[in-house]
Amino acid sequence: MLSAKSVFQEILGNDESFRLFCSIAASGEAQGGWENGRIAALVPDSRRDLAPKITRHGADEDKHGRIFNALLRKRGLEPVEVPRTTNYTMLLEARGVGLAHEKLRRDEPLTEHDIVIYLAHSRVTEQRAAAQMAMLRGCFGDHPEVGRAVTMIAKDEENHLAYCHEELLRLAAAGYGRTIQRALRECALVEMEVHRCVSLAVMTQMARILGWPRGKSAVLTAGIKAGYGYERLGGWRRMVTLRMPERRDALGGAETATPEEPEFA
Repeated sequence: MLSAKSVFQEILGNDESFRLFCSIAASGEAQGGWENGRIAALVPDSRRDLAPKITRHGADEDKHGRIFNALLRKRGLEPVEVPRTTNYTMLLEARGVGLAHEKLRRDEPLTEHDIVIYLAHSRVTEQRAAAQMAMLRGCFGDHPEVGRAVTMIAKDEENHLAYCHEELLRLAAAGYGRTIQRALRECALVEMEVHRCVSLAVMTQMARILGWPRGKSAVLTAGIKAGYGYERLGGWRRMVTLRMPERRDALGGAETATPEEPEFA
């Protein structure tokens, strides 16, 4: 039976596909770490209270990158160059989602509007990340090789999403409500398209590596396109709603290594 679990079992079971999967994931996490680090350094004085939380967010992303690279090392594998068509973070930036890297490379303070855009971008992309990691945790939480890693990362992504909800609601109360809703909707619509394109590109790469028959590839392609269709019809709304999370101040402390991390880092 073709399922998400069976597909990922194939990917985990082959060194070349596992190498590509971990390389893509590590690259995206490293990019997120850099972006958050720069944003934390450039936070305007009026929002300096956010700097430690943004720093923590970036530190978590860096940790995730180290984990994926460590999983490669445990198999004696080296990261592979990530194909441009599978580079989710780069494609989002190219479509104007989030803060431009050119802006982040300058040593000029950001504005409060920039912070709103950053948090809206993060809220949408963390929704995707949290859902994907929850799926992997459900399928492989007890896997001897990757179980503890996906469980740890899934917990972090839940915290990141909670943080975005809480901070955006605070900014909405401060008068940015309409700006936030507009930014969330614009980001969500672009993110859905980028996610579809990246998913199709990754599927194509995996089909080549694993020698999938055309019929299997066609079914997976149809599934990706159907998921995108559902999101276009209304599923995108889950990415733009805001609710106060049960866990408040989810990124209130400094990032610290958990007891499990030394096995991966």
